Amino acid sequence: MLEKIITLENIPLVDFLGIENININEIISAFPEVKIVSRGNEISIHGSAPQIIKINEILNSLMFHYHKFGKLTSDNVRSYLSTDHHLPVEDDDAKDILVYGSRGAKIIAKTFNQKELVKAVAKNDLVFALGPAGTGKTYISVALVVRALKNKDVKKIIITRPAVEAGESLGFLPGNLKDKIDPYLRPIVDALSDMLTPEKLKDYQENNTIEIAPLAYMRGRTLNNAFVLLDEAQNTTPMQIKMFLTRMGPNSKVIVTGDKSQIDLPLRHKSGLIEVLEVLKDTKNIGFVYLDEQDVMRHRLVKSIIKAYTKYHGA
Repeated sequence: MLEKIITLENIPLVDFLGIENININEIISAFPEVKIVSRGNEISIHGSAPQIIKINEILNSLMFHYHKFGKLTSDNVRSYLSTDHHLPVEDDDAKDILVYGSRGAKIIAKTFNQKELVKAVAKNDLVFALGPAGTGKTYISVALVVRALKNKDVKKIIITRPAVEAGESLGFLPGNLKDKIDPYLRPIVDALSDMLTPEKLKDYQENNTIEIAPLAYMRGRTLNNAFVLLDEAQNTTPMQIKMFLTRMGPNSKVIVTGDKSQIDLPLRHKSGLIEVLEVLKDTKNIGFVYLDEQDVMRHRLVKSIIKAYTKYHGA
């Protein structure tokens, strides 16, 4: 009798084995003559060579399925057990799915302009996504960078924001520099947490596969083989956004999001986003996507609030 040990990498055990081991028990039931034992993040298989080869193929397919879709159900396991061709089982609407969330939810572009953003990113290495709060510009952008990482299109993702006070003083916040900066990056972490399990997100951050940092940390760097998202770009200065855009290296993609109606820079400071849109408006191979109140996916009143403010300011 031979033994084969398979190590589960970057997969939470409860997600893979299933609640009360329902997933792994499906495999055990399908191969009664083989001894299959899970300990920690390892699965050991004791059986004949043909049996071990077949179970190894199934387990590898299930791991691939989990990494692609973000979930694994007992129905998925039975599907792989019942076929001789262990390929990922696609959802009917898989072509519209950007990523599967940490709880298995399908994350898709829902509105016309959100879908335009997805198309623009597919066609261009630099895309500006502009629109008011709640239109999904940041959330869809985060989904796109996570998808690129999962598909191994890039080696790392970098998400950054300018640390600018929105009517409050950063200096008077309690704590050290990290404590002061973290609240500005929290919306990004929240979005990532919807799309990656806590264990996976922590692992990615610890090995710098995912970097979340204030914009000032980008100075002097060349960003190669990376998907980079600059969020809240309306709060950059002209010098900052020029510095950021000139960091692009080989095999890099960049999304810049911003809301021209929420500039928190001190008075008499020009927004770098406003300037760069004028500077680059005629440059080829750059995508510009404009979202509006019709793309708002928050409470129904948010659309009315945005519309009212737009009318009040005559925009």
